Amino acid sequence: PFPLSPAADPAVISPQDPTLLIGSSLTATCTVSADLRLRAQDLYWTLNGRRLPASSYTALGPTTLSVALARLNGSRQQSGDNLVCHSRDGGILAGSCLYVGLPPEKPVNISCWSKNMKDLTCTWAPGTEGETFLHTNYTLKYKLRWYGRDNTCQEYHTAGPYSCHIPKDLALFTPYEIWVEASNRLGVAVSDVVMLDILDVVTTDPPSDVHVSRVGDLEDQLSVRWSSPPALKDFLFQAKYQIQYRVEDSSEWKVVDDVGNQTSCRLAGLRPGTVYFVQVRCNPFGIYGSKKAGIWSDWSNPTAASTPRSERTAGGCDPKGGEQNTTLRRELKQFFGWVKKHSYGCSNLSIKLYDQWRVWLQKSHKTRNQVGKEP
Repeated sequence: PFPLSPAADPAVISPQDPTLLIGSSLTATCTVSADLRLRAQDLYWTLNGRRLPASSYTALGPTTLSVALARLNGSRQQSGDNLVCHSRDGGILAGSCLYVGLPPEKPVNISCWSKNMKDLTCTWAPGTEGETFLHTNYTLKYKLRWYGRDNTCQEYHTAGPYSCHIPKDLALFTPYEIWVEASNRLGVAVSDVVMLDILDVVTTDPPSDVHVSRVGDLEDQLSVRWSSPPALKDFLFQAKYQIQYRVEDSSEWKVVDDVGNQTSCRLAGLRPGTVYFVQVRCNPFGIYGSKKAGIWSDWSNPTAASTPRSERTAGGCDPKGGEQNTTLRRELKQFFGWVKKHSYGCSNLSIKLYDQWRVWLQKSHKTRNQVGKEP
């Protein structure tokens, strides 16, 4: 240890913690305290733990040694690169952080949604350059379009690294201006302003009470029913729904797009004796006359059910009955194949027509059986 006065620093580096553009050059100096009885030739420099070559040093006085750094690369870490002045025995005398990077680029792709018209969440994408080298702060700001002051969002990272949540005190029927400011040590960049009405960006909770059940003994069908989102029951809005389903041993979902605004649907063309997982989601649109398309909710939790097996044991040993059942199943499949070619998804017309045809077919079989029993 060196004898130092209590207030004295071992050495001083200048400039201290500079911020520089990528490609810049820097000359830094280290001046040691006279109390240390060290001279310039007793000092050396390191950058991020690596000793810098003596050819880059210049003695500017008995106790001052400079180092020249040319064409600096971006900082390896956002907290800065460590430039350190050492004594000949390796002791650390002073340090400085070099912040080397680029000014921020303006944020892009601002997207917002309101959960049940009670709040607002926005996300954005950062500029591609500079983010890696220098820490960048993002501030989401908003205000009513025609009047009012600028407001600053407070709850960040709620929906990812570039997001902010505004929990309350939002006005309806009045458009907002929303933008994002990016700032780092080298400057500020401001995004384009996005204008939106809360009613145009409403999403909701997933449909609740999703139930999946068999349709009698029909081996290739399942019935799905659900409740509309309760949070929007008091608002004037339309809704459309989507269903997705997959078999138990697969990760591939099949989507039914044309459910419309009904809260039930019959899935057809399924595999017999198979467990299916089913999910439903909702798109509320047209709230109070909004013309926007609406935003899909998350999917509901998966609900499972299985279709009946194709080979079922009858209660008796009547081979003719078994043959008739087999024929009936074959005719049902043939008819439903025809229906699927002429109508898609969950059309009420196709289901109604199918049920009517099934009743007719059963009556037809009954009539043929009665005729067959006549002497």
